[in-house]
Amino acid sequence: MKQEAAATAWSIYESAAGFGLVAASNKGLLAHHLPYGLKTRADALEAAGMSHPLAKEGSDLTRAAAALLERYFRGEQVGFDLPLDLTGFTPFQQEVYRMVAAIPYGTVQSYGEVAGACGTPRGARAIGGAMARNRLPIIIPCHRVVGASGVMTGFTAPGGIDSKRELLMMEGVNVVVGGGVIR
Repeated sequence: MKQEAAATAWSIYESAAGFGLVAASNKGLLAHHLPYGLKTRADALEAAGMSHPLAKEGSDLTRAAAALLERYFRGEQVGFDLPLDLTGFTPFQQEVYRMVAAIPYGTVQSYGEVAGACGTPRGARAIGGAMARNRLPIIIPCHRVVGASGVMTGFTAPGGIDSKRELLMMEGVNVVVGGGVIR
């Protein structure tokens, strides 16, 4: 992956899970820091300063994204029809992100299904690699991508698989004891 663009603005939002942070460049949303690792507003401010040192607080885009994320974390079904800055990602990764962004709320797809939709039916592992590099979780809902049998794997965000499970349950996905989903 090439270097991402520099953020020009960021906004903080609050949820029951903690404080989230969303950043944007002049082209679109660039990064989303999930609230699971940021327990206080001070944590979020520190993350903003460390991750996006050249950015200023608030733009129309980051405020709109933060408002949508607050609603999402309250359990509302929202659409993230906002411009994204996918600078630094390969064309394949960008295609994967477009496919994953289209997975409807409350549903899941397997890595293999996403690979097939991207024209690489044997590329499930490559889909997993792209998901691990996703800078915009929730907005590009990588938590909706699961193993072929419904098993939850590889969620690199704070809280790992527990966070993925929590997000899917919030969306109404049937999660079984032991962590898989009913497909």
